[in-house]
Amino acid sequence: MRVALVLAAGAGRRFGGGKLSAMFRGEPLIRHAIRAARAAPVERVIVVCPDGLDLGDWPGAPPVEALRIASDGLSASLRAGLAAAGEADGAFVFLGDMPLVPHDAAGRLADLIGESYAAIPRHAGQRGHPVLFAAHAFADLARLSGDRGAGALLAGRDDLAFLDEAGEGCLIDVDRAQDLRRLEERGECRP
Repeated sequence: MRVALVLAAGAGRRFGGGKLSAMFRGEPLIRHAIRAARAAPVERVIVVCPDGLDLGDWPGAPPVEALRIASDGLSASLRAGLAAAGEADGAFVFLGDMPLVPHDAAGRLADLIGESYAAIPRHAGQRGHPVLFAAHAFADLARLSGDRGAGALLAGRDDLAFLDEAGEGCLIDVDRAQDLRRLEERGECRP
């Protein structure tokens, strides 16, 4: 059983607050990330988020669970999500501020991972999200600290699988309000 973790507990300070509730293409930003996570081959979607973030209703499978925490640290969100995942065989890590992740990316990563430590999408040579971690990576992920993700943990490893040309949406995140406006104006990059 694999799970999808949507990391969404940050305060969005550079955005000016309320980033994941900001409207994008007619709905809150967080719902785009949840939709991409639900398209993954998983049994559960765990959204690590603060109190008050409205995730919406998600009938059907896979179920969407809110794990409410008070933390700005990316590593704390990841650790909390992994603890909630329990005995999963693997975990996809999605970021709540990435609304354009192609919905087929996670399935393609699952097909690719094999015995690798992680499977990572790339576009134009740049690593993106979601990242699929094998269960044997969980102990290392649980030791991360601070407001950094798993990038340093993945650097220099030779047991990674890469999904090349996964699509530009695997790279596009929203940090500031102007990023969201630019994406709305562009209009072409669709999940």
